[in-house]
Amino acid sequence: MIDRKDDLTIKNEENIEENPVANNINQFGVSNLPNFQSDIYCLPIIGQIEGHIILPPQNKTTKYEHIIPQIVGIDENPNIKGLLVILNTVGGDVEAGLAIAEMISSLSKPTVSIVVGGGHSIGVPLAVSTKYSFIVPSASMTIHPIRMNGLIIGVPQTFEYFNKMQDRVVDFVVRNSGISKEEFLKLMLKTGELATDVGTILIGKDAVEYKLIDEVGGISQALKKLRELINQVQNV
Repeated sequence: MIDRKDDLTIKNEENIEENPVANNINQFGVSNLPNFQSDIYCLPIIGQIEGHIILPPQNKTTKYEHIIPQIVGIDENPNIKGLLVILNTVGGDVEAGLAIAEMISSLSKPTVSIVVGGGHSIGVPLAVSTKYSFIVPSASMTIHPIRMNGLIIGVPQTFEYFNKMQDRVVDFVVRNSGISKEEFLKLMLKTGELATDVGTILIGKDAVEYKLIDEVGGISQALKKLRELINQVQNV
């Protein structure tokens, strides 16, 4: 039996599409959206970072093939003066996350990041990839060694591959933050803090004390700092 929508359902859907207020309520749960053209681009990186493997549909993901063209567009668009990266991620694909972090760090425009919930695992390089970084007091960052799912061949070459991949992540974090390599490795390999695992959880000001993040602050502080960086570029 063919499932057909009744005339009333079709008419209601057409009315929603024609009525912007009704459409906003249907899509976003609000009657009106802010209609303000800003010269700051907001890039949210949330959930799990999806790389070459498609994650299950119930996972909240950030797809790297969606992010990369946006970053290119930000650098090319003359109307965009700065980038605000908002992070709440559990981590994900290491190479995809590192690729995004490298692109953000090489942008020619001012960039600021803010960790609002979590910046775990490969979210750490993403948090430090900007020119200046913030973390809210309640946010956390988990630092741990590289992990891999799936089939792993138990040969020395596999161990070397893990080491090289981990070195890439460590070198990026050290290059883009104030933490030393020795201190970062110490946090990464710490035992006793994570159940059945090695690593460290840094909450709010702890990340600043280790010079991983520049400052504790919220969205207003992050926007203010980004405006300062934009003004510095424009006055040069």
